[in-house]
Amino acid sequence: MSLNKTQIAVIAGSLILIVLLIFADTKLLPKEKPVASGHAGPAEHQHADISDLVKHATDALNPDQKKTIQQLQDSKAFDKIVTLWDSLRQPAIAAYYSEEVAKMSSTEQSWQEAGNRYYAASQFVSEDERPLLFNKAMECFEKVTEINPKNVEAKISLAACYVEGSPDPMKGIGMLREIEKTDSNNVNLQLSFAFFSEKSGQWDRAIARFEKVLKIQPDFIEAYLHLADAYQQKGDNAKAIENLENYMKLVDDVTIKTEVQDYINKLKNS
Repeated sequence: MSLNKTQIAVIAGSLILIVLLIFADTKLLPKEKPVASGHAGPAEHQHADISDLVKHATDALNPDQKKTIQQLQDSKAFDKIVTLWDSLRQPAIAAYYSEEVAKMSSTEQSWQEAGNRYYAASQFVSEDERPLLFNKAMECFEKVTEINPKNVEAKISLAACYVEGSPDPMKGIGMLREIEKTDSNNVNLQLSFAFFSEKSGQWDRAIARFEKVLKIQPDFIEAYLHLADAYQQKGDNAKAIENLENYMKLVDDVTIKTEVQDYINKLKNS
């Protein structure tokens, strides 16, 4: 089962970070989430709700941008506002207007899109803002499951929100395990387990999950990068190099190939 566009975008962003870190004398994967450019320090991130966050971002626009957004709001052209905020690299605000689109259309697809956007945006904001976006994502995914109780992707995403952004992460793990009983070959499900294992430092479990992802979807070559990191974290540079070489065989970008090869050389000489 293929990944949706928003999930691919998030993973692609992570891949860029991975490749950039190859130049550094550190592990492959970042240990902290990036914060969106243009955001202020922690003291300025304490927004009461999503509308407060939107107001804060809107106040920072120039007069022409404010005028354009006001005109689009007056005509309820929320899809165009989403595109505008995307161009301004403000995914959280784009997610808010994507939810406005969903409220107008009330379709399964539009609620899924809004939920996906909130979840993706949560990966690129401060720690103070993340719970707010997770909660909004959960609301959207719950709307999806109300419309279509058989939507497995929405259930997986909802579970991921519980794991990453709620006081009861085991509830999310339980939801994922229930899905696994009937849909164990779901790539998104296996990736969720893999990423959670990775984040908690459970390297053997992460390796098993990423290997299963490759069995289900062999063209998901980014899994080789995660496998390389997991093996390196375990101190097994030989297996890390093996997975990096597997990745290089399948990637076309010459720049990335060069960077990965440079990192392999560092591992061989370490």
